[in-house]
Amino acid sequence: MAAVMALAAVALAGCAGVEARGDLPDEKPGGGSKIDVQQSQDELAGLTVKGRAPMTGFDRDEFGPAWADVDRNGCDTRNDILKRDLENETFKKGTHDCIVLTGTLKDPYGGKTIEFERGQKTSMEVQIDHVVALADAWQKGAARLAEAKRRELANDPLNLLAVDGPLNSQKGAGDAATWLPPRRAYRCDYVARQIDVKVKYDLWVTQAEKDAMARILSGC
Repeated sequence: MAAVMALAAVALAGCAGVEARGDLPDEKPGGGSKIDVQQSQDELAGLTVKGRAPMTGFDRDEFGPAWADVDRNGCDTRNDILKRDLENETFKKGTHDCIVLTGTLKDPYGGKTIEFERGQKTSMEVQIDHVVALADAWQKGAARLAEAKRRELANDPLNLLAVDGPLNSQKGAGDAATWLPPRRAYRCDYVARQIDVKVKYDLWVTQAEKDAMARILSGC
């Protein structure tokens, strides 16, 4: 009976995680996997499969000003995500806890613990990654979105993670077919999150991308 109850508890925990894939302000995305694999597989099956569109017309400005305060809480998006994803944060005085000065990141992509310190030479050690890269999104449907919707995509906490800077640079505009986090324990969460973003913004996937995502989910 105890074993049955334990299994039931695990199942319920998995279902509860559907509501939160790192998109909630107080969730630390480096934690344990909370995805609903079946839901992710069903969502993946429903995505349109097409080739990449040309990069014609792509510019970062097409997604609005970088790190705008789109939710009008007084803090720019970068600092909102740092505040969500770091631990033991300290803030610049007089900013209403908006400007993060220091904190500790448990990097979900590589597994390292990184001590963040705001500064010209140190800030880039922790970068904010667009889980679905904006260039990738542009080639897979975002070019046809309204300007306001592209701005929402670029600043959506669901599509943003504080990560190791060099790994973010390594990823570039890669999709799941060309780049995955080196930390295998996070790949299920990463792919599920990409699928969530593509569903939310009606973006498509290439066949190679879909195959890669399906392969990762099959092992979750």
